[in-house]
Order: sequence, then C-alpha cells, then structure tokens
Amino acid sequence: MSMRITTLMSTRATLRDLNDGFARLNRLQGQLSSGKQISRPSDDPYGTSRALALRGELGGLDQFQRNVDDGTGWLNTCDTALGQMSDVMGRVRELLVQGGNDTAGPAERSAMADEIDQLAESLKQEADTQYGGRFVFSGTATDTAPYALGGADRYQGDAGTITRAIGPGVEIPINTDIRALLGDGQGASDDKLLNTLRDISDHLRGSTPADADALRTTDLQRLDANVDVLNGIRADVGARTNRLAVAGSRLSGLALNSTRLLSDVEDADMAQTITQYTTQQAAYSAALKAGANIVQSSLLDFLH
Repeated sequence: MSMRITTLMSTRATLRDLNDGFARLNRLQGQLSSGKQISRPSDDPYGTSRALALRGELGGLDQFQRNVDDGTGWLNTCDTALGQMSDVMGRVRELLVQGGNDTAGPAERSAMADEIDQLAESLKQEADTQYGGRFVFSGTATDTAPYALGGADRYQGDAGTITRAIGPGVEIPINTDIRALLGDGQGASDDKLLNTLRDISDHLRGSTPADADALRTTDLQRLDANVDVLNGIRADVGARTNRLAVAGSRLSGLALNSTRLLSDVEDADMAQTITQYTTQQAAYSAALKAGANIVQSSLLDFLH
C-alpha cells in the first residue's frame, strides 16, 4: 500500500526543517555575541555540570588567596612591630653598658633610668600594634590591647591561636605570643623583657655596689637572653611569612589552571563558530529558497 505525500505534509516538513535550521543559526549567533558555547544547561548538561564544579573550585581558591593575603598583612605588621622592639632593645643595651660604668654619676644614672622607663612604654606601645582594627599580639582577644600604657605591665590578652586556612585541611597560625618576650612586668619576676627593664631602672637609681654589679652582670645577661628570644620570634614570623608566600604562589597557579579549564568548557572557539555560522547561514538561505518552491500552492494544485 502506497502512501501519498500531501501538500500539507510537505509544508509541515519544510517548515520544521526551516525552524530547526533557524534555531541552529540563532544558537551560533548567540555564541558569537557572548563568546560562550553554553548559554543554558540544555546546551551541554555535562559541560554545565563541569563548569559549576570549576566555578566552585575557583571560589574556594579565591577564599584561600584572601586568607593568604590577610595572613601576610598580619605577619608583616607583627614583624614591623618586632623590628621596632629590636631597635628599642639596642638602645636599652647602650644605656645599660653606660650605666654599669663606674664613671657614671647618680644624676646621669637617674636620667638613664627615666629613659629606660620610657623605652619600656615604647615596647608596650609596639605590642599594642593593630592590623585592620585588631590587636595583633592579644591572642584571640583582638579587641583588647595586650598592655595598658602608663599602667601595670600585666598582659591583658589571652593564649588563643588565630589561624588562616590556606588550603583544604591546611591552616597556619598568624598571631604571635608576645607574652613570651615581654612577660607580665616586675611583679611577675619572670625575667622577661619588661621585668628586666623595670629591674634595670631600679638598679640605675640605686646607689649600692650590688646595684652596680647587677647592671654589669645579671641585668646584661637577662637582656641578652631576651634579645635571643626576640630573634627567635622574628625568625618564626619570617618562616610563616615565607610559607604564606609559597602558598599564595601555589594558589595562583591552581586558579590559573582552573580558569583555563573553565574557558575550555564554556568559551566558544571563535574561528570554528564563525565557520559554522557562515555555513549554517548559507544552508538556511538555500533552504528558504527551496522551501518557497515546495510550499507554493495554487487552485490547480487543489483541483488535481
């Protein structure tokens, strides 16, 4: 049994083909204007899923990079303050050596003691350094200054650790235990820096042979021991800063690679797309001409 192809069937098939051709042409035109080969999930379900995963990965890398930048700024701030403390300690040592000299008179030693007291306040001021409105040497109590200027030398922060995530499951501490250097002052008798400076000040004001002997021996030894502590702290800060630099470089490389992969998934190959568009445009024009001849109807066609 033969099947008769009616005019209506030919017309519908022609229009369907023309619509399909126009849709392909329109899709290629959209790719040319946007530069993207995926404009909706239905264009490439797998590619869409892959693009979403890559964008999530880039978002995570961006957060890690921000953490690295924040941690680097924090540690640089710490190192600057520690560098100022090192300068202060250098001046303290000069005064200590001068004060331990038997040629220094009471008035001169008293003036040195006054300067030592001011230098102790300078150390506390450096310890109160802030980064982004947060006290960098207060542990997790970043809203509290670690030392009160003009008051007692007792540490007012805590022993908490602040960390920054620089990778999946990888965190690095960014704060520094300044109490290990400065201590809690004279009443604590902890031989830390503030305790040592307060004792030096008292010994400079004292007039006994024991005071003079302490300036030349135990005070100098305690100060040098604190210099060693400071150098160790600075070395640790430097090591963590270097680690953050390495992490930042690694994150930049990973982000670049993920961006390249995302481009491969989402971005259209412009040369290929232009070629396809030109070919499809020519095919669509030819189809329009052919379709015009196929769907033409007249009274004689219906009377046949």
